[in-house]
Amino acid sequence: MNLLWRSEPRSFDVGCTIEVEQTGESLHAHVSLDNDVEIRPGDEVTIHGAPIRVAFGDRVNLRRTATVVRAGAFKRTLTYLAGYLELTELYEVSFSNGRAA
Repeated sequence: MNLLWRSEPRSFDVGCTIEVEQTGESLHAHVSLDNDVEIRPGDEVTIHGAPIRVAFGDRVNLRRTATVVRAGAFKRTLTYLAGYLELTELYEVSFSNGRAA
């Protein structure tokens, strides 16, 4: 039972930096958590604050607070398995007896 008990809290708050850009060259949003917090399969991250709106041609950098909720062992395993099975759907295998038309 001691091996299953973890010293880390199930949920915690951490600061984060948000970068949002909407230009002709790029449309992206990136979140970087402080203290190099590792996000593992099944974990949930919620960013607090008002919705971010960026006009075309602009780029915004913001500081916000995020809540990280750690997944338990069962949810982590299910998430990992579901991700693996979703990946296998991307493989397309075709067997034919002749040349492609």
